[in-house]
Amino acid sequence: MLDGVSLDQLRTFVAAADTGSFSSAGRRLGRAQSVVSQTMANLEGQIGVKLFDRSGRLPRLTEAGRALLADARAVLNRMDDFKLRARGLSDGLEPELSAAVDVMFPTELLTRAVTDFQIAFPDTPLRIYVEAMGAVLQPVLDRRCAFAISGSLPLMPSELSQDRLLGVGMVMVAAPAHPAASLPAPISPKALEGFVQLVLTDRSNLSEGRDFGVLSSKTWRLADLGAKLSFLRAGLGWGGMPLWLVADDLAAGTLVELAIEDWPIGFKMPMFAVHRSDDPPGPAGRWLIQRLKDELAPVSRTGSPC
Repeated sequence: MLDGVSLDQLRTFVAAADTGSFSSAGRRLGRAQSVVSQTMANLEGQIGVKLFDRSGRLPRLTEAGRALLADARAVLNRMDDFKLRARGLSDGLEPELSAAVDVMFPTELLTRAVTDFQIAFPDTPLRIYVEAMGAVLQPVLDRRCAFAISGSLPLMPSELSQDRLLGVGMVMVAAPAHPAASLPAPISPKALEGFVQLVLTDRSNLSEGRDFGVLSSKTWRLADLGAKLSFLRAGLGWGGMPLWLVADDLAAGTLVELAIEDWPIGFKMPMFAVHRSDDPPGPAGRWLIQRLKDELAPVSRTGSPC
């Protein structure tokens, strides 16, 4: 019998409890008092529980009725959420949004945008992959992600479209005890050839056989930016890092900036929102990209957008 309980019965139960009488519930629901009374009687018969005490002039919730009222509200609220999400999906809203983000992209900016996304799309699950170089674009090419935030791979496959977002400040750094830190500025690239350069590796094959920003013939390659930072602090090599990640180290002196010939002062790596030209993001994806574009924090040495 419990399987036959309907949403209409639960709505009538909640309306009667909220208004305090069957007649008032009828006016709210646009039906006769007798229909409300019969609906409640049928519900009580189905669940085997008396919801209202009818001994007085007005029906009063029983102890069991008060206990079940919260459950009835929860069921109706979930149904409202179901209807809203179904309406969104019928309008093209993604059932889940997946995006790949370049490891160089400022975490603080991404967090602010995602915080607003959660408010705007509370029922849309978000899946974020943090990758480097070609591995940022590969899941978009494979249609595993709706879009990517990419900046560290100059080669853009022809099937992808891109939209400029911001620039991320980049610096070459080393530990203060590293031999490169004691070289007179500006440091020639030739002087750095004998020192290990720590380089992010591409876990895809999009840049296979090509290096970007590699000046040394000796390289250690890492797939994790956090590991690269730890190695830099330990003096295991020198390399490029985003300003937003090493600003505190530069201020504390645990890392020092290397002034290298032909390395532009104040260089900023451009970041782009990238998606397949034949499969643009849906409403949630477009919203998140626009939110990132609207990020107008002031330019600073911490790698804020420009």
